[in-house]
Amino acid sequence: MVKFDTILHKFDEKGEKTGWTYIEISSDIAEELNPNVRTIYRVKGKLDNFPIKLVALLPMGDGKFIMPINAQMRKGIRKQEGASLSVEIEIDNDPILISPDLLACLEDEPKALTFFQKLSKSHQNYFSKWIESAKSPETKANRIVKSVQGLAMQMDYGAMMRYFKNKNL
Repeated sequence: MVKFDTILHKFDEKGEKTGWTYIEISSDIAEELNPNVRTIYRVKGKLDNFPIKLVALLPMGDGKFIMPINAQMRKGIRKQEGASLSVEIEIDNDPILISPDLLACLEDEPKALTFFQKLSKSHQNYFSKWIESAKSPETKANRIVKSVQGLAMQMDYGAMMRYFKNKNL
């Protein structure tokens, strides 16, 4: 477990990262946490007293990383850009389980299931995490329907999200 204090930052204009809130992970801390690794990896731990898991550290060059701080995390820590933050993190090697509800529905749609199984584990996880993050049964059911439809049309997660956003469904 690595412990350090840091400040919450927010990107201005930074391509796809525009508007992201994040913390910086120095090259020294990254090396202590996961020696000689320069690619994306998952961590778990605490931001102040708010527990986190399945959080990706993104490489930024020169051995530095960032940790995006999403809305749920910001709500949990009750802090915004410029605030100081106490961080405790370690490598997260816990297995990621695919949504059992999604798998059950995919059993009824062989074409969707076949395409889903061809996706990399990380891309399968995008679907699962989105479905399992739903706050109501109705939202979860709607996300499963969209996922199965998109997979049946051989769309990855990003393509499926864009398709349904454009359809306004």
